[in-house]
Amino acid sequence: MTRLKKLLGWVLALALIAAATAALAWWGFLHWQPDRERYPLRGIDVSHHQGAIDWAAVARDDVAFAYLKASEGGDHRDRLFAENWRGARAAGIATGAYHFFTFCRSGAEQARNFIAAVPVEADALPPAVDLEFGGNCGARPDGAAMRVELDAFLAAVESAYAKPALLYVTPEFFDAYRESLPARALWRRSIVRTPDTRAAWALWQYHNRARVDGIVGPVDLNVYAGGAAAFERWRGEPIAPSP
Repeated sequence: MTRLKKLLGWVLALALIAAATAALAWWGFLHWQPDRERYPLRGIDVSHHQGAIDWAAVARDDVAFAYLKASEGGDHRDRLFAENWRGARAAGIATGAYHFFTFCRSGAEQARNFIAAVPVEADALPPAVDLEFGGNCGARPDGAAMRVELDAFLAAVESAYAKPALLYVTPEFFDAYRESLPARALWRRSIVRTPDTRAAWALWQYHNRARVDGIVGPVDLNVYAGGAAAFERWRGEPIAPSP
């Protein structure tokens, strides 16, 4: 009986150590961030999934910029986009809009959907297009076919907002279509690790389960690649004139 008690004691101790290790690892994950001296500007990206947002509280919690989901495909609009757009801008947060690009609608249709949803504001961040497989339709076009539709989207959107677009790419999408992507600034997803060196980036999405004041539940976190002066230049960069 004594030996059994000792064995049970060891098992309990090991279980407690494992639980404590897991809790510490989870805490470390939740609070991980890049070097803030190197990347001082922190931002979020949100959609209706975050629910109602207290943008004044967000602004006070070290959030300098925000990208808001505006549209998806040819006809879907994020139901909280207009509210988030007004709230983020009123809170003094540099604000931009993004579109989730689907392989099953034409680029021209998708551009019309985005343009109808997003106001033209000179101080807005460059328009962004979300390129990923997760949540997309089942089609998987080759690189040339994807590029034709993406170019159609970019031509209309960049003409409407007079700024070069930003391309959000997941690692899987980047692996599949890297050689087919147009020359645009990249917003790279690489959770809790620095993006690889295959391509430079303007924004880095480094977290997908973070906590920010003013938002109930998890939210994505991002950093800009440079300091405040570089950010302002990028924010206002006009699209290059056609040759």
